[in-house]
Amino acid sequence: MDTTTAPPTDAPPPPPVFDKGAPKAKKQLGDRIFLGLSRGSGITLLVIMAAIAAFLTYRAMLAISKDDTNFLTTFEWNPQGEPVSFGIAVLAFGTVVSSIIAMVIAVPIAIGIALFISHFAPRRLAAPIAYLVDLLAAVPSIIYGLWGAVFLVPYLDGLNKWLDEYFGWTYIFDKTNEGIARNLFTVGILLAIMILPIITNVIREVFLQSPKMIEEAALALGATRWEVIRMAVIPFGRSGIISASMLGLGRALGETMAVAVVLSPSFLLSFHILDAGGGTFAQNIAAKFNEANGFGRDALIASGLVLFVITLLVNGAARAIIARRKEYSGANA
Repeated sequence: MDTTTAPPTDAPPPPPVFDKGAPKAKKQLGDRIFLGLSRGSGITLLVIMAAIAAFLTYRAMLAISKDDTNFLTTFEWNPQGEPVSFGIAVLAFGTVVSSIIAMVIAVPIAIGIALFISHFAPRRLAAPIAYLVDLLAAVPSIIYGLWGAVFLVPYLDGLNKWLDEYFGWTYIFDKTNEGIARNLFTVGILLAIMILPIITNVIREVFLQSPKMIEEAALALGATRWEVIRMAVIPFGRSGIISASMLGLGRALGETMAVAVVLSPSFLLSFHILDAGGGTFAQNIAAKFNEANGFGRDALIASGLVLFVITLLVNGAARAIIARRKEYSGANA
């Protein structure tokens, strides 16, 4: 008697057997085209950056080789005189100081706005505020400069006198000459307003990505809203805050027209930030490029090379900090 049982009719089919030696499927035509365009775009960007760096370096070397003084420490700008003398000491000081003032003002305000939009404001209120912050980034820099020259400078005169009266002992806020508020302090305030949208938008997106489970767990354990933000949201977004700040710093370092309209340029290096005068790389290039001769333009390009290197370093540092957290880095996804 045959005791062999037939397999059940509802048994799953055996798994398919793949031949490892089978050739790989050919890529679709669209994939190959997209890959080529993407690769070509990346290579084109690198070529453009290399061409800019090579041009700036070549023209800068032509000027620096004829400079009779030290390019890094000279306090005057006279590329057409005898002897030839031009240096970036005052420009570097003004660029760094005005950017630091802008960061000190803008970063805390940006963090507060980002926290309000992401964790405090009702949905109907958060969206319009976020839209207004985005709208600030669309305003041209020349409009900021005109507003700063016509409105901000006259109204900051009283603030300058108040700082001089009560904080003049700090030396930094000691106003040693009379004049309107066309100084590095005013430039720093104007730059803070201009970089505020960039910093706020990045920090807001980082805060919105904070783990909701951790926030809800902290609230369930009895933590207040501020304790949740202090222990969960801000530590999670620390890298994003630093990266956003560095991106804003890069914008402040390279701002041109707004600074040129507001600042009264001079090549006197002074740590009294309320005194009129000073200069930045971008402002000096915009003010002197049109009237400079061939060698004078090479000197301006040399100062632009320094600004180019500083900006690349700042943006590179921001990218490195972003890459430390995989969720913020598209390259690591």
